[in-house]
Amino acid sequence: MLITANTTPILWVSLSNHNSPKENCVISKNGFIFSNPFSKTNLLSTNWYGSCTTTRALASLAKTAIHEVMDVDTKICKFCEVGNLKNAMELLGVSQKSELETKTYCSVLQLCAELKSLEDGKMVHSIICSNGLVVDGVLGSKLVFMYVKCGDLREGRWVFDKVANEKVFLWNLMINEYSKIGDFGESICLFRKMQELGIEVNSHTFSCVLKCFAALRNVEGGQKVHGYLLRLGFGGYNSVVNSLIAFYFKCGRVESAQKLFDKLSDRDVISWNSMISGYASNGLGKKGLEIFKEMLCLRVDVDLATIVNVLVACASIGTLLFGRALHAYAIKACFDGEGMFNNTLLDMYSKCGDLDAAIRVFEKMGKRSVVSWTSMIAGFVREGSSDGAMRLFSEMERKGVSPDLFTITSVLHACACNGSLESGRDVHTFIKEKKMDSSLFVSNALMDMYAKCGSMEDAHSVFSQMPVRDIISWNTMIGGYSKNCLPNEALNFFVDMQRVIKPNSITMACILPACASLAALERGREIHGHILRSRFFSDKYVTNALVDMYVKCGVLVLARLLFDMISSKDLISWTVMIAGYGMHGFGSEAIATFKEMRKAGVEPDEVAFISILYACSHSGLLDEGWRFFNIMRNECNIEPKLEHYACMVDLLARAGKLSKAYRFIEMMPIAPDATIWGALLCGCRIHHDIKLAEKVAERVFELEPENTGYYVLLSNIYAEAEKWEKVKKLRERIGRRGLKKNPGCSWIEIRGKVNIFVAGDSSHSQAKKIESLLKRLRMEMREEGYFPKTRYALINADDMEKEVALCGHSEKLAMAFGILSLPPGKTIRVTKNLRVCGDCHEMAKFMSKSASREIVLRDSNRFHHFKDGYCSCRGFW
Repeated sequence: MLITANTTPILWVSLSNHNSPKENCVISKNGFIFSNPFSKTNLLSTNWYGSCTTTRALASLAKTAIHEVMDVDTKICKFCEVGNLKNAMELLGVSQKSELETKTYCSVLQLCAELKSLEDGKMVHSIICSNGLVVDGVLGSKLVFMYVKCGDLREGRWVFDKVANEKVFLWNLMINEYSKIGDFGESICLFRKMQELGIEVNSHTFSCVLKCFAALRNVEGGQKVHGYLLRLGFGGYNSVVNSLIAFYFKCGRVESAQKLFDKLSDRDVISWNSMISGYASNGLGKKGLEIFKEMLCLRVDVDLATIVNVLVACASIGTLLFGRALHAYAIKACFDGEGMFNNTLLDMYSKCGDLDAAIRVFEKMGKRSVVSWTSMIAGFVREGSSDGAMRLFSEMERKGVSPDLFTITSVLHACACNGSLESGRDVHTFIKEKKMDSSLFVSNALMDMYAKCGSMEDAHSVFSQMPVRDIISWNTMIGGYSKNCLPNEALNFFVDMQRVIKPNSITMACILPACASLAALERGREIHGHILRSRFFSDKYVTNALVDMYVKCGVLVLARLLFDMISSKDLISWTVMIAGYGMHGFGSEAIATFKEMRKAGVEPDEVAFISILYACSHSGLLDEGWRFFNIMRNECNIEPKLEHYACMVDLLARAGKLSKAYRFIEMMPIAPDATIWGALLCGCRIHHDIKLAEKVAERVFELEPENTGYYVLLSNIYAEAEKWEKVKKLRERIGRRGLKKNPGCSWIEIRGKVNIFVAGDSSHSQAKKIESLLKRLRMEMREEGYFPKTRYALINADDMEKEVALCGHSEKLAMAFGILSLPPGKTIRVTKNLRVCGDCHEMAKFMSKSASREIVLRDSNRFHHFKDGYCSCRGFW
């Protein structure tokens, strides 16, 4: 060793068997020179001085140097620096408490967090505790950080609560992590605790907590935070103002967001992006595009997020041309290689109706993520190509791309749209195999698919196996039962739901059709009361469903009153009211409402035209019906569909124009279905044209050979004409096919209880009183010159037996029970599952006159309002 006054002592220490090249040497601050530390160790003495004494001195100094530099702390930290967690953990495990500094534990915990190695992190925590170290300050913070980053938020929170820490970073971390898992309430609680403890907040704190208030749509809470941050002087921070803008947009406060943006002097690209995104998400995509144009005029640099947000705005309003222009702009700006851009681009094209362009984008993508496949599948579904969506899903599996929850729900929606129950069941099997059935999101989509495919048994099976159910789960089941003509089950589910969860406005819109289907007026009124108490009346879906419910329960006056209370009527509101008037036989009122709708600037769609044509048909307004049919084709450019043609055939047939109706069907540009021929067959029954009925019936039987209703209709035509041999042959034909006729039944709601009557049934508790009343009324009818229309008995017997059979018709039994049970002056409301027969129609007119009662009878086809011996149908039924 050479020492001079002006030099640092230098010692050469070689850790290899051979002299190390100088480029592998490191000169430390204290003057020691080391070769590669990972080579074999062997101390070599220098040849500068040959004395043995010097050599021994050098060796002694080397040992001291190695001990000083290569201590345990340094080694562990070095291992952590190079990411070698395994060696760091091994060395940590054999180290003594006294050897390690706090920063060493922190280094290992940091590496555990980076590698998301929870098991190693827990082992470090165990070593810390066993060594008796105080978990506080920096060490406590690092432990919390490790647990949170490794996904164990619960353990992280336990440590966090034990640590007396005033570091805002740690509080922000916890607030942010709770928001990531959707526990926004806990994030807000932590923020409030910060305020109570006087922890100094920063801009990131406000950004985090405002996201939570936005997610909860808690306007009041967010506004308080707004006031608080202004008092602390954060009103000029860009990141905070941007978060405020996003919060107000999320809560639907568009004007408040715009005001903040206008006052912001130093706008960055995030500010502009927040405005574009906010307007698009609030259904104001056009305004979002205007913001983008302003941004370009001011030469503000756009980024990928800008382009993506503008594409979303284009998709929301269907501006295909602007979307294409933006596509070209993005290519010039070199954004076309970005996966997020391409995914949003193909989504824009599919939502704007250009599926071919979306496919081209998809095919050109170098790397397709699960988002790409899902967007493409959703595009096929949106275009009504459910088969294409299913093919793409199969191809996705073959390519080895694992579908996520959004892919599965899109595929289930495809199955629901085309009613493919078997495909839906295959997807359900796939979900079980991939263990995705525990997802609430997937379970709700499964129930929706089964409900739309008509299998409520499968839907209920999914529902019953769900560990957790939300409001969507219950609404899906209630809506499914309503749409699948199972109103009683829907009402029962609604009762069960109220025991566990509070219904929302969507629940009301789902349950009201069930009341309408049953004509359960009392239940409907109860739900109306619930709607008013819960302040759901402003929801347009609810008000439209309420109007529809009162229409179908026969209270047309109240339906009109509610309709008039709707401040902003949409097309559905008008269509429900027009259909309601048509259903009740008030064709003139339906026409007046249709004209009023067009005057209000609401243009009819194909459904609105079905409603007005139906109204004309059921009121015998032949000329008006033809006029609306021509308006639809010539003025509104709507091509008639089978439903429109069916209305026109029904209109002609009811008016007795049977030959014209037959020619009309033959001249149709599209092939007629059984409904159209069935409408003509009904006309043949009304006007007793047996020859044409036989000809038409054969067409119907070819199209729907398993539909019992048409066989029964022809049988009734024969029976009314007393062609008993033909009745017998037709009934034998029905028997050979194994078909069964739906039994006629009627029901009436008395004091909340539904009373059901079946033809010829004498099991009711008041059967004798009902029979006695009907006999008395029949005698009174005879005295006034009314005679039973025995042809409607539809049996081959003498007149006395036919009259007895007629007295047992279900609608007569229900009406008689209503007279006996309801107080004088109370309207009698009866519903029948089949069309009312002619004799019962005459009896109802007489009842309304003799008992001074208004009777509202709803059959399978329309409403009949009987009052003072007259019916609203005026014979058009």
